[in-house]
Amino acid sequence: MSTTTVRLDDDDERLLDQLAAELGGRSTAIREALRHLAADRARRDALGSFLDTWADEAGPVDDDAVAAMAQRYGR
Repeated sequence: MSTTTVRLDDDDERLLDQLAAELGGRSTAIREALRHLAADRARRDALGSFLDTWADEAGPVDDDAVAAMAQRYGR
């Protein structure tokens, strides 16, 4: 296992201390944060890939259809 030094400002120190209290330590909190960040990026990449495939199969988004749906569903 390796050691990494991270510089934190006062606000980040407070956040880390809060998470450390809940998760059982500062290292555990940082490892958990890294895992969450990696999972978020993986989800974002998967969504981008899905949307690219969908656009390739269905064609570009029709702005008129989007406007009609927005009006129909109140957005």
